[in-house]
Amino acid sequence: MEHYVYGQLAFVRAQTLKLMEGVTEAQADVVPEGFRNHIRWHLGHIYVVLDRYAHKYTELPLQAPAGWTALFEYGTSPLTAPADAAWPSLRELEERLGGQIERIRLTFGEDIGQPVVSPYTTSAGMHLGTLEQFFSFNLYHEAMHLSTIRNYRKLLSL
Repeated sequence: MEHYVYGQLAFVRAQTLKLMEGVTEAQADVVPEGFRNHIRWHLGHIYVVLDRYAHKYTELPLQAPAGWTALFEYGTSPLTAPADAAWPSLRELEERLGGQIERIRLTFGEDIGQPVVSPYTTSAGMHLGTLEQFFSFNLYHEAMHLSTIRNYRKLLSL
């Protein structure tokens, strides 16, 4: 039987993908006034963080394409990125995001309750010591960014 958290991750990810519908490449790069990031950054950040949660702390190789960590990790911003930064297309983001949960499920299966090699404490003070805890916390993380994307769409009249 599949662990319940995969269904929840898939549900939230479907909401993220649905929110991408109708956003153009140009619209994805608009940083609303008073903010640090654009829709493209939020989408890449969602991918990179779950990739880190699933792989870094279990000491497996990251699955994000080369350069994505430098663009999308915590603390980065398009406002401070190099002018020649190679941002992925929305199509590539959609493909990566769309297959990520299944790739993780196939990699780890039901064995997500065991302690990870390197536990982590989030910036909010939450201690994560198993993949189950990382994946559960990711639901909160992705939902925060999903809400931000939704607000950007309103601000940008998309």
